[in-house]
Order: sequence, then C-alpha cells, then structure tokens
Amino acid sequence: MTEIDTNNIQTTTLASMGRRARRAARTLSVLGTRDKNEALSAIARSIEDNRALILSENARDVEAGRSNGLSAALLDRLTLNEDRLAGLAGDTRKIAELPDPVGSDIAGRVLPNGLRLTKRRVPIGVLGVIYEARPNVTIDIATLCLKTGNAVILRGGSETIHSNRALTKIIRGALESTGLPTDAVQYVDNPDRALVTQLLQLDEYVDMIVPRGGARLHELCRKQSTIPVITGGIGICHIFVDESADLERAVDIVENAKVQRPSVCNALDTLIVHRSVAADFLPACVERLARSKVKIRADAESAALLKRHGHGTNVKDAGPEDFDQEW
Repeated sequence: MTEIDTNNIQTTTLASMGRRARRAARTLSVLGTRDKNEALSAIARSIEDNRALILSENARDVEAGRSNGLSAALLDRLTLNEDRLAGLAGDTRKIAELPDPVGSDIAGRVLPNGLRLTKRRVPIGVLGVIYEARPNVTIDIATLCLKTGNAVILRGGSETIHSNRALTKIIRGALESTGLPTDAVQYVDNPDRALVTQLLQLDEYVDMIVPRGGARLHELCRKQSTIPVITGGIGICHIFVDESADLERAVDIVENAKVQRPSVCNALDTLIVHRSVAADFLPACVERLARSKVKIRADAESAALLKRHGHGTNVKDAGPEDFDQEW
C-alpha cells in the first residue's frame, strides 16, 4: 500500500493555481479598457441569467449555517436574494463605468538636469484574497481585480462554499465568453484551513494578500504571511450629533444606521453626542432604538442621564473595551 501525502497534494495544487494566475496576470496587465469592460458587462449579465442557480446553491449554505448554529448576523451576511443579486449585477456595471486606473499618471516632477520622473498606476499582479461568510465579496473582489488588471486567487469561508463555487463558475464562464483567461479568477474550494497558511506563503506567485474579515483574520495574515499584506481597519462606525443638528432628523439617521441592517460593516457602533443637547437627544434616541430591541452601553454621564429619564432597562454601563468593539 502506498501512503499519499495529502498536504503535499494541496501545496502542489495551490502552486499550480499560482502559476496559472501569474500567466493570466501578464495578459490582464496589458489589456485595454474596452476588453475589461466587456468582460465586466458579461459577468453582470451572467449573474442575472443564472439567478436560479446562485440562489439554489446559496440556500444550501444558509441551511447548513442555520443547522450549525450561525448567528442571525452571520446568516444575514451569508444570504443572497433577488434584490442582492440585482445589486451585485448593478455594481458590476458601475465598476465598468469607472475610469480605468491602469496607466494613469498620479505624480511627477522634472529634475534639475531635465529628467522627468512620473509615478504611474500599474497592476500589482496576483492578489490572494481571504474572506469570511460573505458571498458578495466573491463578485466584488473579482470585478475590482479585473478592472485594475490583476489576477486573483480567492479563499472564502467554508460557510459559503456552495455559493462561491457557483459564483466563480459564472465569473470564469463570462471571462471565457469574452476571450479572457479564465485563470484570472480562481477559487480555493477546499475548506481545509491549512490551505490558508499555504496561500499566505505562496510568495513565488502571489504579490499581495488582502484579508477581508475580523481582527483575528487580519492578525493571522500579518503573522504567517511571507507576502505583503494590506489590512484595513475594523469597521467601528461612529456618528457625532452636534449641538447644531436637527435632533428629530438625527434620531432618524441613528435609527437607520443601526437597525436597517445591523450585520454589515458600516452599521453604527458608537454614538457621540454634544453635551449641550444630550438631555434632549439621548432619551428620544434610546426610546426609538428600544423599539428594535437595541441594547445601549453608555458612559457614566450618559447612563446617569438616561436612567433619570426612565431608560435604565436596556442601558448598561460601558467599559473601556466597549468603544473598541464592532457590534
């Protein structure tokens, strides 16, 4: 009996993906704007034409997530529907309408000896993007990479495996239909977590790692990657209500920012209120938020004010760590 080293097989597979992505990146780097935009338009049409397939595969992920005890917020992030698919197709067309950044000059100067120096935007090459339970990111990243002339290797969360397989198939089909290399977009569809580390160390082929997720994912990438990593800030979103604000409209804005879709990164986390209007604004705002079962964590001064106005039931004292928390 021959023993098979599955880890070596996985590494070989990733290396093969890297080689194919590198070849595709060379083609994309010199691709004209019209060709890229035609491919983006084809992706948008393919999303619309394959709605039934996408929603069917997404329903499998949602059902599995529900069975595995995913929170309501994660299930919401995971779910696709007709409106969200229409939004993805529309956003893809908007990316096609954007100016092509490749080749544009962004800075320049002439040296004393007459030599002209110019800083010009060029594609990075091959990106490795690691993300969590959001199938829409598959479309977002693939289309942005295409517009900027970069190839990409995608590694989504295991919660979205069926959705991402369907979306990647659709993207690659659209690329093929417009004569572009399908290996410009590849998806690591094996949920083995060891592959994340292997992707982070695929420096022979991958030029940049972009994590899309929480602080733990960002930290993992920074510690284990042998490739440059771009990490964004965690989505802690603030609203400041000034003394000059229309307080009635400000309550509407806060309510919308917090409860319209709490699971997204730009949902409201922290509310800062000018002291001179706090007594009028905070009780009205908290009363409105209570209708949607929003729990409040307030600093000592705000908590005391709210309790004096009879709003102590859903108000807790905030600790220092609460202001660094993405809720």
